[in-house]
Amino acid sequence: MIVDGYSVTQLVREYTLHHRSASRRPSDDRDPEQRDSQESRSSASQSTSSERREVRLVTWRPGDALDPDLVAHACTVVCLNGAPISRLPWTGSYRSTLHDSRIFPAHTLATALTTAMSETPGIADPPLFICASAIGYYGSQPGVVLDESGSAGHTFLAELCRDWEYAARGAEPVIPTALLRSASVLHPSALLKPLIPLARCALAGRIGTGRQIWPWITLEDEVRAIRHVMDERLTGPINLVSPHESSELDIVCALARRLRRPCWLPTPASFVRLAIGKDATASLITADAHAVPGRLTASGFTFRYAELDEAMAQAMA
Repeated sequence: MIVDGYSVTQLVREYTLHHRSASRRPSDDRDPEQRDSQESRSSASQSTSSERREVRLVTWRPGDALDPDLVAHACTVVCLNGAPISRLPWTGSYRSTLHDSRIFPAHTLATALTTAMSETPGIADPPLFICASAIGYYGSQPGVVLDESGSAGHTFLAELCRDWEYAARGAEPVIPTALLRSASVLHPSALLKPLIPLARCALAGRIGTGRQIWPWITLEDEVRAIRHVMDERLTGPINLVSPHESSELDIVCALARRLRRPCWLPTPASFVRLAIGKDATASLITADAHAVPGRLTASGFTFRYAELDEAMAQAMA
C-alpha cells in the first residue's frame, strides 16, 4: 500500500469520514470483504454530483485484465498497492513480491486508463490518476534538503520506487498523473508498530548514529493531503511528509516520553543488519532523507500536525 502498515480499507474509511465532516454531505463508503494479503487493491473515487461523492474499492488479482469501463467515468483513480515493507526479512522471494505487487497494478491501471480514454467517446476531462510511491525514492542523502526535484537514491527501496513511478507514468501522455511520495505514517499500526514494544520495555534509543532523518506524517494529514491532491488536481511527484525535521532519535525519544519510559539504549547498525538484512537496514533504518513537502505547501496545504510531540500525542491517543 501507499503507506506501509495500514490497510487501504482504513484509508478509504478515513477519507470518507474526512469528506463527511468537511462538507456535511452524505457519502457512500463501501467496505470490501477481507481479501488475501497478496491481492492487489486499488480505489476509484467518482464524483456523482455536487452533493455526493462515491468511493468505490476495486480489487484486482494479478494476471487478470482490468475492465477499462471501471475507470472510464471516474473523477479520480487512486492506486494504493504494495505488499508491506514491514514484513521482514526481505528474502529474494519477498523482494520480488515487493516489486511485483507495486509495478504490475500501477502498469495495469495506467493501461486501463489510456484504453478507456481511447475507447470511450464523450469524455471531456480525463480522470486524475494518483499512484502511491514512497519517500524512500530518495534513498539516503545526508545533508541534502529534498524537495520533489531531488534525485533518486540507490537503496533497494529507492530503486523500487523509481520502477513504481515509471510504471504509473505510462498513463501520462493522456492522463494527468500524481505520484505520492509518502513518508512513514506516525501510527501504532505503521512506523510506531515495532518501536512501541521496545519503548515499553525501556529499550528505546538511538539506532546507528541516531542522527539520520526519518521523514514522517500523521495518518490524518496523509488522508487530508491525498484529498488535497484530488481537489487541486496536482500532478507529478508530491512529497507527503511533515515539514518538521526529525531524526531517528527524536522520534524514538518522543515515543518514549509519551509512554513515560527512558530513551537510552544504543543499538549498533551492524546488529540491525544482522537481524533484518542489509537492504532493509539501508532502506528503512539508516537511510537519511530530509524530505520537505514543497509541492503541498506551495499549493496551499496546511498540516494539522506539523510538530513531532503534538503528532505523537495524537497518534498515541
